[in-house]
Amino acid sequence: MQPELPNRPAAPAADKDYLAMVLLVDDQAMVGEAVRRALSTEADIDFHYCAQPDEAVAVAQRTKPTVILQDLVMPGVDGLTLVQRYRENPATRDIPIIVLSTKEDAATKGAAFAAGANDYLVKLPDSIELIARIRYHSRSYLNQLQRDEAYRALRQSQQQLLETNLELQRLTNSDGLTGLSNRRYFDEYLGAEWRRALREQTQVALLMIDVDAFKAYNDTYGHVAGDEVLRRVAAVIRDNCVRPTDLPARFGGEEFAMVLPATSPGGVRLLAEKVRRAVQGLAIAHGGSPTADCVTVSIGGAVLVPQPDQAPNQVVEAADAGLYQAKRNGRNQVMMAQG
Repeated sequence: MQPELPNRPAAPAADKDYLAMVLLVDDQAMVGEAVRRALSTEADIDFHYCAQPDEAVAVAQRTKPTVILQDLVMPGVDGLTLVQRYRENPATRDIPIIVLSTKEDAATKGAAFAAGANDYLVKLPDSIELIARIRYHSRSYLNQLQRDEAYRALRQSQQQLLETNLELQRLTNSDGLTGLSNRRYFDEYLGAEWRRALREQTQVALLMIDVDAFKAYNDTYGHVAGDEVLRRVAAVIRDNCVRPTDLPARFGGEEFAMVLPATSPGGVRLLAEKVRRAVQGLAIAHGGSPTADCVTVSIGGAVLVPQPDQAPNQVVEAADAGLYQAKRNGRNQVMMAQG
């Protein structure tokens, strides 16, 4: 167990702006006593002493000093090696270190600073100089901790604000019932993709999806059950938008849409059939349907390469025409239209 010199009681918090915590690491008890006496009249400086260099890092972690006074020559552990150990430990790497040495030569000083020391004093230093150095490095260290804490608080606040804004944006762009994009965001997204495809002369594909005989479903099972149908159909549509650029949206009422940039007519038809089969596979009973005993959807698809004299609503109109034809042909089917 290391010898520990008695500590002077800390001054009341109201009597000081800060408290410097000094840890002296030196194997000579007489040096420890001399430093303790030099600091004993300073109400804003607390003192800890460690005589065992192999315990110094652990003691520093426990006492949390604002300054470490570190002897260079000690048995068992070289002082410069110990300085490096402080710097390698996340809990002590930023604590200011004042090296105490019996040597004044430049080579020893250079080695100490290269190892990570912040200051260098020839022991035993004058009390006035020692106290001034301790206060200077302690204030600098505490100011750094305050800046770091303020920066962390600022970053946390910024992150919370970003998350709040993202959530607000999500809510603004989302349909409250299904969680898909709402009509407003659908219009914005389709417009942006249309302009991009116009520049690059690539295809823009769109699927319009309508739940068959939905009014009859509501009349038969009630609006609460009808809302659940819309949520389950929306989940199927969402699950089939596998690319980041695909956008599932609730177009309005029981009608949905899928924006599918850079997708070929064949790919659009295959995806539409997959969605249609998946909805039918939900096997949601629909006794009010004139064409099936379960909930189904009709789908219209369109693929266009935008031209300068065209507007985004033309692909909507083309897909809607396909949807109208699917309804006329008996529902629960896919019809593609070319604009």
